[in-house]
Amino acid sequence: MRILIVEDESINASRLKRLLEELEPNCEIVNIIDTVEGSVAWLESNEMPDLITMDIRLADGISFSIFERTTISCPVIFTTAYDEYAVKAFKVNSIDYLMKPIEKNELKTALEKFKTLPKTQNTNDISEILKSFVNKASYRLRFLVNYRDGYKSVNVSDIDFVYSEFKTSHLFLKDNTIVPVAQTMEELDMELDPDIFFRANRQFFIRAESIKSISNYFNSKLKIELKRAPQHEVIISREKASLFKSWMDR
Repeated sequence: MRILIVEDESINASRLKRLLEELEPNCEIVNIIDTVEGSVAWLESNEMPDLITMDIRLADGISFSIFERTTISCPVIFTTAYDEYAVKAFKVNSIDYLMKPIEKNELKTALEKFKTLPKTQNTNDISEILKSFVNKASYRLRFLVNYRDGYKSVNVSDIDFVYSEFKTSHLFLKDNTIVPVAQTMEELDMELDPDIFFRANRQFFIRAESIKSISNYFNSKLKIELKRAPQHEVIISREKASLFKSWMDR
């Protein structure tokens, strides 16, 4: 059995590798990858493994985006420490979902479940399952933030774009005010509606209305100029450029 591990925390990756090798002594761990970009690159240049264990939150974003950029034709066991409401959605679709810290017995059950999958079962259409998951998700409507000696509510509809600076996430509002929030960019990746906000890179979420211009940049990248904050340089990688164009052209 050839297994690919997609996990951005080295301690968790090492523990998972050890558990897999204990439960399946003849398995081959073909690689351990910690990013969306690295996963896409590996999958497009290597033979498909028999099984993938995949953390949902990776170093550069949410692993669901891997399925939008490349074809995965093997079963996937998702792992995460969050989003308990997704457990049922994945269970009923015969794709397992393990909560961290992963217990050996639970992993054993997942592997046994994998072995019972019919060889003819279509495991390629994970995107449909993810659509079902997304439809069940409740995206954030507002933020409760510190304000003077108390708090105030900020509606998501009032956000122009989101950016990260000095390891802190900031909401840049349509009235040109800036509000820091406690959520990380990775957490916001799960909480903000992807139909409204596009994860341009690690530092920025942008919305179509916040864009002043889109320019070609070197090495097939794109450069975005923001209407209300031209001082911020937003670069979209060559790998994300086609996805961004599709997001804008609909």
